[in-house]
Amino acid sequence: MSPLSPRRAFLYSFLLPGYAQSVLGRHKAGATFMLVEAISLVMIRESVADVREARRLEGDSIVISYVDQNGNPSVLKTPRQFDDAYVHVRRAHAEDWAALLVANHLFAGADAFVSANLWDLPAKLGLHLLPGGAVVSASMRW
Repeated sequence: MSPLSPRRAFLYSFLLPGYAQSVLGRHKAGATFMLVEAISLVMIRESVADVREARRLEGDSIVISYVDQNGNPSVLKTPRQFDDAYVHVRRAHAEDWAALLVANHLFAGADAFVSANLWDLPAKLGLHLLPGGAVVSASMRW
């Protein structure tokens, strides 16, 4: 009997990725889901800060010179560095990281659900490296 029901395992890992994997003894999988969660949260924070900076500097330009090519007084500026397209790209980066965060929650929940269902299955998987390539083997007792 599994320490968690499949429904409870899904719920635990959906809410906190890696938790049910840890309870089910799948520590490497749990650590992987937690690592993806941490990276996603940090990158969402960084991406949102980039969007804020791009919005703040959207209308700015840089003065190159106060004299034109003929030596007459004039202000020469670069074009705007942070235009609408740049802000849109930065916003898309933040949305991509948020999508990864949501996907991580869903995959962690699905993985925990499957792990809880297959808890009693005595299967053993193996990978053997041979000179001609790799061989995947599976053994199961009924």
